[in-house]
Amino acid sequence: MSGLTVMEHEGVRHVEGPPGMSFMRSIDDASLVIESCFSARVSCVLLYAPNLTSRFFDLSSGEAGVILQKLRTYGIRLAVVCDPDFQFSTKFSDLLMEEHRMKHFRVVQSLDAARAWIAQAG
Repeated sequence: MSGLTVMEHEGVRHVEGPPGMSFMRSIDDASLVIESCFSARVSCVLLYAPNLTSRFFDLSSGEAGVILQKLRTYGIRLAVVCDPDFQFSTKFSDLLMEEHRMKHFRVVQSLDAARAWIAQAG
């Protein structure tokens, strides 16, 4: 998938999306992220909120659930850097709390926080 690059932080390699750019136009594009991870032999991906589908943060769309399940099926962890001012719905906040316990998905406010979470998992 164009735009994804292999990065390394604290000895842990991951695939990273381009800041501020959109590339996941549909839930099917999760397969391209998985392919990029397999190709790079990594199990973590760092994306920015604009990299995700337009309705990812709207739980009623089902996009977040499908994408997260596809990644989880292949053992890929996802960190998403999201603007600190972004207001999540109550339901999305509940999803984040549940995902926090499972350690496969995090939404963080900075690139450093995302890379630290990925490195911790390494």
